[in-house]
Amino acid sequence: MNIVCLDLEGVLVPEIWIDFANLTGIEALRATTRDIADYDELMRMRLAELERHGLGMADIQRVIADMAPLAGAAEFLADLRRRYQVVILSDTFYEFAHPLMAQLQWPTLFCHTLEVEADGRISGYRLRMPDHKRAAVDAFRALRFRVVAAGDSYNDTAMLGAADHGVLFSAPQNVIDEFPQFAVTHDYTALDRAITRALELS
Repeated sequence: MNIVCLDLEGVLVPEIWIDFANLTGIEALRATTRDIADYDELMRMRLAELERHGLGMADIQRVIADMAPLAGAAEFLADLRRRYQVVILSDTFYEFAHPLMAQLQWPTLFCHTLEVEADGRISGYRLRMPDHKRAAVDAFRALRFRVVAAGDSYNDTAMLGAADHGVLFSAPQNVIDEFPQFAVTHDYTALDRAITRALELS
């Protein structure tokens, strides 16, 4: 039995924080896990910037309401789900992802939750568990599933390393250079081919 594990932002949908940074002009919020490997450091910076500028959940949700999956992502995912079981493993938050999941026809998503105050201020976040992407892949393999994982950022590399086959998708050159052991793809046709080769031809 086979499972494909995909990251969400940068693989199927745009980076939510980058779109929000573009709207607000807050340059610090353009940083993602492509830039900062320590997720807690990244999130603490983001929450501090939101607090400093008086921005909350409603402001971010307005941006997300206008977002759509990356070009070709919905079709790629639908075709993949016809052939394999697919699980999205993401470091986003359920409060952010809901409208984007609707546009992707509700794939299974494992991610985190935000702590939101009554006034809409985002006061913190709760990880589902530390290093949850790698832990999920380890659990699938322990259940005798063969796993291919694909992602684009530093926070995906443990997941890729735990899988039977790891694939970088549209990753920045710094990540590609630091993790040469993973296959590299830049479009959905190549990613689909890499997944198919790993699961059916090896």
